[in-house]
Amino acid sequence: MNVTPSAQLRLLGRFRLECGRQSIELCRNGQRLLAFLSLRESVPRTVLAGTLWPEVTEEHARGSLRTTLWKLPRDELPLVHCCGDVLMVAPALRVDVHVLTRTALGLVAGGAPPSYRRPPLGLLTGEDLLPGWDEDWVLLERERLRQLRLYALDSLAHTLIEQGRTALAMEAAWAGIRAEPLRESAHRVVVSVHLAEGNVGEALGHYAMFRTLLNEELGIEPSLRFTRLLAERLPYPQDHQRARSTSGGEHALAWLTPARTTPRDHSTTAPQHHDRRSTMAATAQNLSLRDHDEHRVD
Repeated sequence: MNVTPSAQLRLLGRFRLECGRQSIELCRNGQRLLAFLSLRESVPRTVLAGTLWPEVTEEHARGSLRTTLWKLPRDELPLVHCCGDVLMVAPALRVDVHVLTRTALGLVAGGAPPSYRRPPLGLLTGEDLLPGWDEDWVLLERERLRQLRLYALDSLAHTLIEQGRTALAMEAAWAGIRAEPLRESAHRVVVSVHLAEGNVGEALGHYAMFRTLLNEELGIEPSLRFTRLLAERLPYPQDHQRARSTSGGEHALAWLTPARTTPRDHSTTAPQHHDRRSTMAATAQNLSLRDHDEHRVD
């Protein structure tokens, strides 16, 4: 097979090696070898053989490596390049993990440029690395890429807020929340978007929802950084004692749940709106009080 710039190795999702519209079939060991090399810049033969065949002797492992290399497609440009005792994938082979890594690191390092018309949400929210493969080296790389995607989504969302593209920023933030529901940094972005649009009530409601979720799942409170994000936009409470006795976010989930399909009369609807207003007011009081107390301690 001639490896041209159109040749692609897809490791996000199931393993696929493609050349144009043609799919190239490899044996299982060939897939493992090509995947491992693609996730490393270069690998010594001994390391490669020991990683892919850890349960056999070194001599047997090196023999299995030679056999697997021999079975790979070999034409004018091979899939694997050899430099002494070191192996690497052919530079002309386009690997989707490399594209993801470059894109994500670019976002984390400097954010998307103003001319970035279509943020790469699809790439950052795509499939995991080789689902179903359970070897240690795959599990480590899968988690590394998951974390990199989450950081990239946070960075992309902040950049979009700075550009005034708040709807897209919200999409990026919720993509991070779907991937990791307890990730505070993604929830902070959602609140930041609401504040950028002047929707303080929405920001308070989301904070209250996240606070309830965090308490129920982990038994902890949101960080001081999150609290101050909102507290900076609110006045200090006039009645500190009343604020101390109020549990902000206590009814947050009640008014965020889907509406009933059966008709309601006004006697049941009115208290719901009252609960929502009370929840946001209580949350605002607690936020301001907590920030005020922290400043006093400082």
